[in-house]
Amino acid sequence: MGRTLVTERLNNSLTVLDNRTGKVFTIPIVDNSIPATAFKAMTASMASEERAENETEKGLRVADGGFLNTAVIRSQITFIDGEAGSEYNRGYPIEQLALHSTHLETAYLLIYGALPTVPQFEIFSKEVMHHGVTHADAELFFRSFRYDAHPMAILTSAFAYLGSYCSEANPSLQGQNIFTKGDEASLARMDKQIYRLIGKATTLAAMAYRVRQGREFVTPPTNLSYTGSFLYQMDHMSEENYVPNPILEKALDVLFLLHADHELNASATTVLQTGSSLVDPYSAIAAGCASLYGPLHGGANEAVIRMLITIGKPENVPAFIEAVKKREKVLSGFGHRVYKTSDPRSFIVRKTADEVFNITGKDELLETAMALHEAAMKDKYFIERRLAPNVDFCGLIYRAMGFPLDFFPVLFAVPRVVGWLAHWRQASIIEQLYGNKSLIVTFFQMMLQEGGVKIWRPRQIYIGAGKREYVPIGGRVAVEGPKVTPSVVVHSGITKRTNLATFKGKAAAKL
Repeated sequence: MGRTLVTERLNNSLTVLDNRTGKVFTIPIVDNSIPATAFKAMTASMASEERAENETEKGLRVADGGFLNTAVIRSQITFIDGEAGSEYNRGYPIEQLALHSTHLETAYLLIYGALPTVPQFEIFSKEVMHHGVTHADAELFFRSFRYDAHPMAILTSAFAYLGSYCSEANPSLQGQNIFTKGDEASLARMDKQIYRLIGKATTLAAMAYRVRQGREFVTPPTNLSYTGSFLYQMDHMSEENYVPNPILEKALDVLFLLHADHELNASATTVLQTGSSLVDPYSAIAAGCASLYGPLHGGANEAVIRMLITIGKPENVPAFIEAVKKREKVLSGFGHRVYKTSDPRSFIVRKTADEVFNITGKDELLETAMALHEAAMKDKYFIERRLAPNVDFCGLIYRAMGFPLDFFPVLFAVPRVVGWLAHWRQASIIEQLYGNKSLIVTFFQMMLQEGGVKIWRPRQIYIGAGKREYVPIGGRVAVEGPKVTPSVVVHSGITKRTNLATFKGKAAAKL
């Protein structure tokens, strides 16, 4: 028995020979992963020609630019099999959830780990919808933005602003352990912020939409669904008994469900990185919003439509394909960091698109999108690089539903609040077997992780200058070049005129 255990331990380990020192290290393999900190034990004497900044005597560092193969958290929320093209939320295939569930029910699943019973869901949905109303002062905040402000800039700011009204949720004011205790009071406080953030996400987004339309804001109704209330807040004017179209309401709910979580994407990682400092959840969500804003993430929906507009008609697709292969044009909507075959969400998007187009009519860019899809799927260049269509083509549905182009990232951010909060709160329960006995072992992550929250602090590999002495400005040799000196800004308008003017303390400009 003892020999068997020893053999199992050796089999589940990595043996590393450090050729610099001749030392052999045994590193445990747990869940097909090895701890990066184990390499800190692999120290060596610094070579004579080596830089002191390499810190060789402090052990090896693991270099992984872009987190291509680094796991930073143990999670039970979402699993993606990129090779098989599948996604599971808490073990449930995304296709089943999209067919049978709703966004709010899936939100409960992602956050709490199980599908709710009828009484559980009634409590959760009631609390979320109840917390949709904002403070009256929010109107002044939204009116302070320029008429042409990007709605994602407004929404990002609004989440941070929201935190200023919730001082009881700020660890800086109430104590840094208010969310990490794991007791009943701590969990209740955490859940209240979750209700607020999910409930107010649609309200803030609708206010960002209406402020640009010059419309008055609408109090969120409580007798509609989550997406029904969202559409009502965006579109209701003074019509009596206004009810959003049920097909559009359902389509938006499906798209919200598909976008609710997607493992440790850029924005979810940003929320966790920010949350690791024990900042309030509103600031963490605002940080996630800012990360989602970029065209490589949540802005991709918008980028796809702008690309299709640039292509124009289907007959222009071949020329565009060739320009992409020459790296003269950027291809959006194809390929994914995780999915290497197909994005399972893309099939659900196509079905949802058909249902929407049946009542709105087909988008004029649909034929161009289909021609691009067909051409890319037959082209050797795209096949070899495994560039299959992804979920970002759902922008065609948003466009058909009449949403402005720059509002697409907002329609991504609102449902993703759920996933961000699930990762921020996460507590994992893992059943482990010891012999013929079952033992429940709890691994708490992020706010509820065992031993308290550890701030995320990645290492770097410093390749800059070594220690050097300060030189007074008169004795310096200029270092010049396009990447090492500041750019010169060409001024115009009032700045140009002021620079040409004379006034006390300024010499006359030489013409």
